[in-house]
Amino acid sequence: MGGFMKEIIIEKMNLEHFNRIKEILLSEFDDFWNEKILEEELQNSNSKYIVAIKNDEIVGFAGIKYNFDDCVEIMNIVTKKNERRTGIGKILIENIKELAKEFNVKKICLEVNEKNSPAINLYHNNGFKQVGVRRKYYDGKFDAILMDYNL
Repeated sequence: MGGFMKEIIIEKMNLEHFNRIKEILLSEFDDFWNEKILEEELQNSNSKYIVAIKNDEIVGFAGIKYNFDDCVEIMNIVTKKNERRTGIGKILIENIKELAKEFNVKKICLEVNEKNSPAINLYHNNGFKQVGVRRKYYDGKFDAILMDYNL
């Protein structure tokens, strides 16, 4: 695993990164909003995004947003389909934890669809604790699991 970690480069995401992936967002990074929302997030001063780059290819990205509370919210952690279960999500979370400190808050919060067990496991394995549930939040059918991580 040590060699793998060296080949992943984390950078703050900018519009140039966005332009490199916008055509493949929905096909290669599923369970994602859409390119217009991501572009708006990148231009929002309360949001910070990072990208994971492997062999000059963007293989994942993640973002947080400060919502004038005591936490920053994870907006997305997305890994390219063919790079899933390789440790990129863990690397993104580790870097998100550092990035969140720039907002001088006490915790990171998130919501995740109860059906997204790979994401729930990733968060649990990285120190996040379930703190609540929003009933039928996704499409009026599926619950949102609310999780926090104390910084």
